[in-house]
Amino acid sequence: MDRARDFEQHRGLLFSIAYRMLGSASDAEDIVQEAFLRWEHAADADVQSPRAWLSTVVTRLAIDHLRSARVQRETYVGPWLPEPLLTEHAPSASERLALAESLSMAFLVMLETLGPVERAVFLLREVFDYDYEEIAGIVGKSADNCRQMLRRARERVVAGRPRFEAKAEEHTRLTQQFLATAATGDVPALVALLAKDATLWSDGGGKVTAARKPIHGADRVARFVTGVLRKGAAKAMDVRLMRVNGADGLVAYVGGQARFVVSLDVGDGLIRALRIVVNPDKLRAIPPLQ
Repeated sequence: MDRARDFEQHRGLLFSIAYRMLGSASDAEDIVQEAFLRWEHAADADVQSPRAWLSTVVTRLAIDHLRSARVQRETYVGPWLPEPLLTEHAPSASERLALAESLSMAFLVMLETLGPVERAVFLLREVFDYDYEEIAGIVGKSADNCRQMLRRARERVVAGRPRFEAKAEEHTRLTQQFLATAATGDVPALVALLAKDATLWSDGGGKVTAARKPIHGADRVARFVTGVLRKGAAKAMDVRLMRVNGADGLVAYVGGQARFVVSLDVGDGLIRALRIVVNPDKLRAIPPLQ
């Protein structure tokens, strides 16, 4: 058995599971590295299938991490948002829709309503297409128990899904219009791009200035955004259109370093939600501007 080769064949899958479980690229990388260390020392007799063995280790490490992080999440300052992940390309036609959608900020936030094991069952079945017997072995529950957990998780996720769906072209168009309009400081023009009940979440984690509560309403959201960009202009902020969590988003740089990331939810021709990550701890994985 070539341990290094087998691990590399599954690295992408392992990171995908860990990131969706945790909403953190840096924590996901740590867990994948820990899995590799355990993989190197595993007895051959214990490994019937590298994919199954590695998926089990990564999922269980992620479950343990979520349980230990629960207190931190409960005391988090302001809204909690996932750590942004820059993705190099748009999902191709051959990529499963569920896999692409499960990267979105909205989806990852929605997963916060599920318990750690429930989240693992939901992701392994709905996103990664593991069968119930495989999932049962991974999470240490019976197959019937996993089916029940999945049913409850589906109900919660369906209830939290956005009412409006958008095609990639619409998302790109509105993101580009949002960037161009916000940069002018024209509040009425920006309001015209927003749904009346648009909501903005800003995650500073208590490390930097950010809105401590969600901002509701098109006019309030537009004024908040233009205010942020107006302050950024004084610091020579450079805002770029980039792929964020599988869709077009915005990354703002100051001095070549990422200062904040914006992810938009769009539908029915309007921007319906904005999620802004300014917590510097969550921007460490964003490469500097070349």
